[in-house]
Amino acid sequence: MKILITGAAGFIGSHLSEYFLNETEHDVIGVDGFVREELSVIGTRNIASILQHPRFTLIRANMLQLDWTKALDGVDIVYHLAGIPGVRSSFGRSFANYADSNILATQQLLEACRGTKLRKFIFASTSSVYGEKAGQVSEDAALTPLSPYGVTKQTGEQLCRVYRVNDGVPTVVLRFFTVYGPRQRSDMAFHIFIRSMLKDEPISVYGDGTQTRDFTFVSDCVRGTASVALQPGLIGETINIGGKERASVNEIIQLLETLTGKQAKVNYTGTTRGEPKHTWANIARAYQLLGYEPAVTLATGLSLELDDLKKLYS
Repeated sequence: MKILITGAAGFIGSHLSEYFLNETEHDVIGVDGFVREELSVIGTRNIASILQHPRFTLIRANMLQLDWTKALDGVDIVYHLAGIPGVRSSFGRSFANYADSNILATQQLLEACRGTKLRKFIFASTSSVYGEKAGQVSEDAALTPLSPYGVTKQTGEQLCRVYRVNDGVPTVVLRFFTVYGPRQRSDMAFHIFIRSMLKDEPISVYGDGTQTRDFTFVSDCVRGTASVALQPGLIGETINIGGKERASVNEIIQLLETLTGKQAKVNYTGTTRGEPKHTWANIARAYQLLGYEPAVTLATGLSLELDDLKKLYS
């Protein structure tokens, strides 16, 4: 098969590209515009191991300016992972960029997929679409996002439904729950905490640190995500991709203190604007449809991310 992955130089996209190249015989076309400032610096590092792979082709282009007719020629599977992430930065004037990258680019790609022989269009969504929920959250829960970012991803999901119902685009939606691990974005909590501790700098924690997350290690996320392409059917499904363990922010900091052998200097500040207090994925559907079972513990996953960031900041 020929698999096209948007956002291929990003955190999850680079790992997914590696998986298909190293674990299967499929060809991978990576699309990335290196739009975010961070990616212009680290994107090449993320995909350094596959740039010269004989089954990998990189299209470096802004999705809004790409000739999709040419890019989609012969493609069997599309993974649409590209977009602007981040909750707090989606408020204010920057929302226009979120709308362009997360809504308009998604619509243009779906439009280009009409009438093709595509087998699946897999859209990467987020737990942010759920908003504040109590207990485990299943895929049929009401969507009440708390941030403009969550609204853009919910809109992307609805666009997938519209193009599936009206034009037969074979869409599948995956909702990721707080993915972490090597190559994690520099604006995400674990990356910030580890970098600060390595540099003996204080850590700023929004709220009181008792908020909990369903943390998903990137290799678990990628295995679940990749299995969607390899599993027959699934068209029209929405599937949670969650982790093995939940923990509070304070518990994460304590674990990092153990792993680094350093005492964290924590400053509690501000509020968690646009973020739910707790997230917890019900992954029964992922297990039923994909055989998905996350395997990596928090201690192991954090240790692997710590090793990667030591190399990055050495």
